[in-house]
This record gives sequence, C-alpha cells and structure tokens, in this order.
Amino acid sequence: MCFQKRGIRILSLVILIAITIAIIFFIPIKQAVVFEYQNKGNVIAYFPLNEGSVFKIKYTHSIHLSDVVESYTITEDGNINLFELVYEDFSIGMPENASEGEIFEQKDGKYYIKNMKRVLPSFDLRLGKVRANHRLIFKDKEYVLSNYIEPGTWVRIKAKKINLFEGVKGVNILGT
Repeated sequence: MCFQKRGIRILSLVILIAITIAIIFFIPIKQAVVFEYQNKGNVIAYFPLNEGSVFKIKYTHSIHLSDVVESYTITEDGNINLFELVYEDFSIGMPENASEGEIFEQKDGKYYIKNMKRVLPSFDLRLGKVRANHRLIFKDKEYVLSNYIEPGTWVRIKAKKINLFEGVKGVNILGT
C-alpha cells in the first residue's frame, strides 16, 4: 500500500516536471528576426534582436551590379520598419527621388533616402543564387546569408518571439 502511494507521487512528480519542461521549451521567450520558408512558416535561421536595434540587408543589384543597403528597425508592435535606403545607381529598379516626408541626399557617390517609414509585418526575399550575395549587417559585422540559407530559397523575414525549440531547430546567424 505504501509503495503504491509512493509510486503515484513519483509518477505525479515526473508528469509535473515533463509538463514544466514542455511549457518552458515551447513558450516564445526570445525576440528575434527570423527567416522562414515563405510557404511553410518553419524557421530556417534567425538572429536575436531587441526592439529599436538596427539591422541591414545588403545585396548586389542584379542589373547595375552595385551594392544596395536597406536599413531596418523593429517597432513597438513587432513590425519591421524600413527607414533608410542607400544605393549607387539610378538604374532600373531603384528610386529616383524620395517620397513625401522622406529625405533624399547624395553623398560620396551614393544616394540616400532617409526618414522612410515603410512599416511591414514581414517581407519576402529570394536569396540570390548568382550575383546578389545577400548579407545581413548587424552591429557592424556582415554575415553572408547563403552560409545559413540555401541560395534560391524564398524566405519570409519577420520579427517574432521564438521558443527554445525554434531556436534549436533554426540556425542562429550570429552564433550566440
């Protein structure tokens, strides 16, 4: 009889511990910018990011073969804000001026569009196979995205809190 009560207590404790571990493992806790398969939503890669931090996506434009840099922040409500664009050529696919409320500058052979307020819940990107060489710039370090994501993959980029399971499944681009 005493063994039976002890067995029930041990089983109850094991179940409680298992439930606690499962909850901890699956509750979103870490704010990150994630790269997901566009059509599946599975996290491929991510990097931890706090609200207000800046990250950039840099790529080589496919037509005029010069670099383009897009600068982003995360808003209070978890959206992504494109706030600056830097490029070197007015060729096809690049803006020739700023929109209303934005600032257009030319400096050191580059064109800047500043004060942009392009708030998006997410944006899609097809990782370049040939020329684009997409890179993440974070805290003055560049990370070549094709080192973490297969070239040609169509990804959706968004800010979200990830859980430990997603963190283990995806690749932390920063390696932290």
